[in-house]
Amino acid sequence: MKKDHLYYMGLALEEAKKGIGRVSPNPAVGAIIVKDGKIVGKGHHKKAGTPHAEVHAILDAGQLAKSATLYVTLEPCNHTGRTPPCTEAIIRAGITSVVIGMLDPNPRVTGGGADYLKTQGVAISCGVIEQQCKELNHPFFKHSVTGLPWVVMKAGLSLDGRISFAPKQGAALTGPESRKYVHQIRNHVDAILIGVETALIDNPNLTTRLDGLAETRDPLRIVLDSRLRLPANARMLNQESSAETWIFCSEQASLVKELQLKQRGVKVFRLPSDADKRVDLLELLRFLGSKNITSVLVEGGAQVHGAFYRQNLIDELLLFYAPYIIGDQGTPLVHGYTLSNRLEAPLFSSTSVQVLGKDVLFKALFQR
Repeated sequence: MKKDHLYYMGLALEEAKKGIGRVSPNPAVGAIIVKDGKIVGKGHHKKAGTPHAEVHAILDAGQLAKSATLYVTLEPCNHTGRTPPCTEAIIRAGITSVVIGMLDPNPRVTGGGADYLKTQGVAISCGVIEQQCKELNHPFFKHSVTGLPWVVMKAGLSLDGRISFAPKQGAALTGPESRKYVHQIRNHVDAILIGVETALIDNPNLTTRLDGLAETRDPLRIVLDSRLRLPANARMLNQESSAETWIFCSEQASLVKELQLKQRGVKVFRLPSDADKRVDLLELLRFLGSKNITSVLVEGGAQVHGAFYRQNLIDELLLFYAPYIIGDQGTPLVHGYTLSNRLEAPLFSSTSVQVLGKDVLFKALFQR
């Protein structure tokens, strides 16, 4: 593979990263236009329903786009949605070569853009730093293929796997570097999810708090509350935030309590219950996917973690380990999940470790 392909696609990837957390349910895409060895245009997708990365790059290049090469992290679209096809913009600009990071995984459109450009005499190369391009848009790809959101399980815990110092006791276990990392994740995901026990114990805001950034956003707040126990004076319901709060309960929950919560601006949704009389998690994910929620950060607690883990609904794991041991009185990471033997353990497709101050972050993707 040509070195210049790797270099320019790497720059396109950096452009794409500017759109993370801002373009859902669309993918984050970046584009670079190169002519005679010089970058003449660049752009990224900024918001769903607005022009795509290729169009921004073409506008940036102007007349210099003619006979140039376009590097784009994801296959250009060849269909009309909320915006016209990018393939037509590429042809009108006179671009003669397109280098694609990866094809669109959606079975309805895979290869369509690349194949159409070929029929119009445009030279096509595919699969340049494909894995990195894929990693940038896990939520979009999963949602496109399955209709379900990408599920990230996050927890701060001690070295012996405890997420609290004692039952029903809320307190931060990790240091400031880990907390900053978590808020960066919140700034990127569509939704953050907790169980009602965590809501009652911690009384959290569930907002994004990052100093020094010109723009941050709060994710949608989701609470699993089968019996609608969340009080109307909960902190998350009484704050200034651009994000909504959605509560999911069982079909048998109190109608009076539902009305009280709705008066606080909350949206309440009733879903079928599972065998444990809790909200059916697969039905929940299907519902969220139907609302174009492509990523969910699951922040606990132990019963929620255990239920997601037991049903094999987790795609990514983020465990922030603090450098101490709590002991038997602490709450375990998961409740309601038991592994019989190592051969039955879920497999990871990739793992990594990162030092954050005095903490250690363990990251993994689940193999499907």
